[in-house]
Amino acid sequence: MTENHLSYLIRGVIFKVYNELGPGLLESAYEQALIYELNEIDLRVKSQVPQPLVYRAIHLAVGYRLDLLVEDKVVIEIKSVENLAEVHHKQLITYLKLSGLKLGLLVNFNSSNISENIFRKVNGLKDEISNYPRPNPR
Repeated sequence: MTENHLSYLIRGVIFKVYNELGPGLLESAYEQALIYELNEIDLRVKSQVPQPLVYRAIHLAVGYRLDLLVEDKVVIEIKSVENLAEVHHKQLITYLKLSGLKLGLLVNFNSSNISENIFRKVNGLKDEISNYPRPNPR
């Protein structure tokens, strides 16, 4: 399954979780609900995936964690904040570059309109998303 097709499926799951839970919960609540729903549609998902930090060919003791990794291809970075900051977008782009992954979704569940708070970030991925209809947010 391509990253773009996975993105379509994941967006549908995000809408489902948002419509069920609403805004304002902790990120961990959305993370667990997403894991459940992604598993329900037979997608492999890992949470809090540790990633090493390699600097000048040296593995440093610090690292970072991907909130969710779907099918070892798509990163989901979950936020539940009043407003996303530019650093949140940059963080996901950097995660993609450091991991070598091609697609990430940044989602802020603390919003009144979830469809305006899902951001697609790419790292050298051909955009074929137009082949898939947009999921209905209801």
